Amino acid sequence: MTSIRPMELEKTPYTREEPLTCGGKVKRWCKKYLLEGQHLDEDQADKLTNLPENPTFGDLVFIKYRKFVAMLIPFLLIHTVWWSTAIRHNLFQYYHDYWHMPVTMALGSFVGGMTSEGSGAVAFPVMTLALHIKPEIARDFSLMIQSIGMTSALVCVLFMRVKFEHRAVIIGCLGAVPGFIVGVHWIDPLFSGPQKKMLFVSIWTAFAFALGILNAQKKRSTFREIPEFCAWKGWVLFFTGIIGGIFDAFAGSGIDICIFSVITLLFRVTEKTATPTTVVLKGTIAVFGFYYRAVMMGDIDIMAWRYFAVSVPVSAATGPIGSFLGSHLHRQVVAGFVYVLEAIALVGFLFTRPAWQLIAVGGCIILGGFVFFSALSKAGSILMNRIEARQQKEAQKNGITSAY
Repeated sequence: MTSIRPMELEKTPYTREEPLTCGGKVKRWCKKYLLEGQHLDEDQADKLTNLPENPTFGDLVFIKYRKFVAMLIPFLLIHTVWWSTAIRHNLFQYYHDYWHMPVTMALGSFVGGMTSEGSGAVAFPVMTLALHIKPEIARDFSLMIQSIGMTSALVCVLFMRVKFEHRAVIIGCLGAVPGFIVGVHWIDPLFSGPQKKMLFVSIWTAFAFALGILNAQKKRSTFREIPEFCAWKGWVLFFTGIIGGIFDAFAGSGIDICIFSVITLLFRVTEKTATPTTVVLKGTIAVFGFYYRAVMMGDIDIMAWRYFAVSVPVSAATGPIGSFLGSHLHRQVVAGFVYVLEAIALVGFLFTRPAWQLIAVGGCIILGGFVFFSALSKAGSILMNRIEARQQKEAQKNGITSAY
């Protein structure tokens, strides 16, 4: 088994520099946090570095201008289908009554493509807390629109050849599919509308704490993919996928934050890999969830269909843009978006004046989530120390062997 070394922390030799002007400080801040750059897979990075002086058309499309082509492909494909359908069935008539949802999804799909949360993390609280729509309709719409926005972002990630953890996607999907089926049939009916709102807000607030724990460790070592992958790590991903699929069954989102938390806190995968991993995973599960609810169960409300019809062109545009920008931003900037969203959702939930029992249970879930994620982070630190210790022993052994 080959070992994977942690990403090296950037170290620069000390040099005496002249004090920066205000404009220089702003320029340095923007370069660090807004233009950090993409983490590409090794093959694509080599091709980009060794681009021929006279590139062919294929080199221009698949290497040099791949970022713009990646955003253009899902945009043109989905808009071509949508406009022909909209003209044939006059979908424009629904904008008068349902205009607020495309406006919401302009932000939702953008955030979904950029962060580790799907666009349902915006759609569900807006629909249930602000618009007072039934959670079942909000759940279905979240799955439906993410099958457009998140799959558009998925195409963008794949075409740009951004690095993602493929094993987390495959094994996470294997767990999320049965988790969703069990959740939508047997677990979702157990909760009332207010309880689902409370669960959503509490779980996502706990995730914000997890992200805070992660970003508090500023100089931690990270991996580009799960190090020393073995059976028990695969089982962890599988059971995490089951839990995430259950969350998707009542909120339309959840598999993304579950996998993100585990691979970053426990397995110490860098967020630059974890975020596109969740985009690919969420897009795949959203398509399955949409298919299962529409075809196998066949009871999606007409309001969800109309919301979906008017929001498709917006999500097809903003999802890939969010994925493109997110792959360049610093992790702390992306985390900042998540903090703001969860704070707004939590305040919005409290403004609905829920029963004190729901507030108490939600507080316990948030506290329990904080404790759980803290323990997960501690376990990840222990695993990291063990991996580094083994690597040092291997290096010393190889050094002794080469000396002889």
